[in-house]
Amino acid sequence: MKDSECKIVYLCRNPKDTYVSLWQFTNNLLPKEIGTTSSLEETFDKFCRVVSINGPFWDHVLGYYKASLEMPHKVFFLTYEEMKEKPREQLKRLADFLGCPFSEDEEEVDGGVDEILRLCSFDNLSKLEVNQNGKLLTGHENRSFFRKGEVGDWVSYLTPDMIERIHRIIEEKFHGSGLKL
Repeated sequence: MKDSECKIVYLCRNPKDTYVSLWQFTNNLLPKEIGTTSSLEETFDKFCRVVSINGPFWDHVLGYYKASLEMPHKVFFLTYEEMKEKPREQLKRLADFLGCPFSEDEEEVDGGVDEILRLCSFDNLSKLEVNQNGKLLTGHENRSFFRKGEVGDWVSYLTPDMIERIHRIIEEKFHGSGLKL
């Protein structure tokens, strides 16, 4: 990565919301004929113990966060929460990182920033024909990649014990790194 010309944009999400989305997504991908889903509790335990088909979540996030500090010209790290809270500011930061900053006209006069935000919004993307009716080669529907696009929906799913456990893990894994999720 250090010698490559490529740039990496790393979008991270609060681990609690990450888990709930992963659980929902995984259950959507299970073959219908199986007729069962993975329980929230069972998969939560696996997520916390890093038993995942996606690999070690905690190490992955921390690795890219550290890379963004060491090589800010190569790795752009942002959180979904930052993006939802201040989309305009984050889009401008991303454009700067990619070497394509918005001109004053694009930003204020032409409405280019606002148009990009509209086109890339969860609402717009989830309603595109390809995402409503398209399928992957595996037969899974593209709509499986879209759920709510909200921040903080984990409160509807996680128990107080789960919340306490994941907070302990977050503190343990990210302690001293400066990463706040």
